[in-house]
Amino acid sequence: MASALRVELESLLRAQKLDRTLTTNTCAPVARDVAATGLRALDQQLRGGIPRGHLSEIVGPRSSGRTTVLCRMFQAAADRGEAIALIDTCDRFDPVSAAASGVDLSKLLWVRECGDAPRALKALNLVLQAGGFGLVAFDVADVPAVARRPFPYTTWMRIARVIEGSQTVAVVVAAEHLARSPGGVTIAFDTSTETSRAQWSGIADRARCLRGIELRTRVIGGR
Repeated sequence: MASALRVELESLLRAQKLDRTLTTNTCAPVARDVAATGLRALDQQLRGGIPRGHLSEIVGPRSSGRTTVLCRMFQAAADRGEAIALIDTCDRFDPVSAAASGVDLSKLLWVRECGDAPRALKALNLVLQAGGFGLVAFDVADVPAVARRPFPYTTWMRIARVIEGSQTVAVVVAAEHLARSPGGVTIAFDTSTETSRAQWSGIADRARCLRGIELRTRVIGGR
């Protein structure tokens, strides 16, 4: 009886050219839409790259390599012809070293703040709502935890909703786990290993993109 009903339903759908909507219980795997980071070993862990249309994060202590990975992601996105944006909450980005590492600064929108996290968050929302960016990074790595407290949990839910289904990769750069959408990933740096020889002496120092360093990361989450 069930088989006869299925045959009749398929016939009706075929007549209306809707037969492709009828599926069986065996579902083919859905292809993940990802953006390669430009680092082969990391892309292998990520199964191709960071998911588009989701909020992901890069977390680790200062000088762990998080800025280097971010610059490589900028470079990879620019090489694909995508526009990129950085919301630099504490004005730590160093465009000179980024350009030296291969980042095309002509494709970068650099929004500079001096520690005002709420204003930086508003800028992030405006950039994401404007659309058209392949990669948008929100760097709050040097923002004290007390300054991030005014961010309600729903903040990250709203941001994830803005880019849901889009081609944009949104990344939060932080010293520790902060925010990620269910379909996003966390790239966490191994805090027990010295991965660079960068020297920091004050608030005027910039996050330099270093070449030729060994990066030890863990990838958490992702579908």
